[in-house]
Amino acid sequence: MTPNTKGALLALTAFGIFASHDVIIKVLGGAYSPVLIVFFSVLFSFPLAMLYLLRDATPGTLIPKHPWWMAARTVAAVITGFCAFYAFSVLPLAQVYAILFASPLLITILAIPILGEPVKLRRWIAVAVGLTGVLVVLRPGSAELGLGHLAAMISAICGSFASIIVRKIGREERTVVIMLYPMMANFVVMAALLPFVYEPLPLADLGKLGVIALLAWTAGRFLIAAYNVGEAVVVAPMQYSQIIWASFYGLLFFDETPDNPTIIGSAIIIASGLFIVLRESKAPGSEQPVLRTRSRPETGTTPRVSPFLRMDRRGK
Repeated sequence: MTPNTKGALLALTAFGIFASHDVIIKVLGGAYSPVLIVFFSVLFSFPLAMLYLLRDATPGTLIPKHPWWMAARTVAAVITGFCAFYAFSVLPLAQVYAILFASPLLITILAIPILGEPVKLRRWIAVAVGLTGVLVVLRPGSAELGLGHLAAMISAICGSFASIIVRKIGREERTVVIMLYPMMANFVVMAALLPFVYEPLPLADLGKLGVIALLAWTAGRFLIAAYNVGEAVVVAPMQYSQIIWASFYGLLFFDETPDNPTIIGSAIIIASGLFIVLRESKAPGSEQPVLRTRSRPETGTTPRVSPFLRMDRRGK
């Protein structure tokens, strides 16, 4: 088996696990507030994160070197997590994924003002086509748009913003700083809101919240392994396999069948995202904001993949 084949299979496994993680969020979202789900997801993720962050031997303190960028990233991550969890709770899985798949398009746009990276005409055309695909999924004017659609769009935008900030400051900030600030902020913010929405949790539902943290951690480890053995241009597109899992899980558990606009819009978004990935694979390393975004949109509920991947490579 070639390294790229192995990397692709590991990535497919990772995103399959991530999809299972999202199914549990949707199940719990039918009974509980996203505030409660985010709070316990972060709470159960902390021990797993600590075990790995103890390996970060980079000298320094927990004071960020770029406090304003770190503050912006932290706020964006908290908003992303809450909005994504809410969207999964109220929308069909395939529709949420289709909107979140706009992240590579948004990262390409945000790389211009934040990273100062050039975007040539062909990538601009791909971005425009991809955003048209988002409109096909949302079909404004012909379908009722609710808070779930707005939440999914906000999650995609804020998640892309958080990701591009990591590209800007990631080499200078300690891994532990990049990881902990969004998780700590999520914990504090959700804890402050929890008394307003708290409901007693049966042991079974508490166990499901623990499984969410475990699945996110496991998927992250598989994704790190995928990037360690395969090329980014092969591994990155595997994220689009989540639409297949979403269709399968949606039909199996929620009696959801993707409608034609969702299928067509998803195909347009995925095609434009793949084009951007392929274009970036031929560009210099400094012009690869999408390829260097190693995981799903930042939610601040679980550790992010890219800093861990960098730490793994430093240790080799």
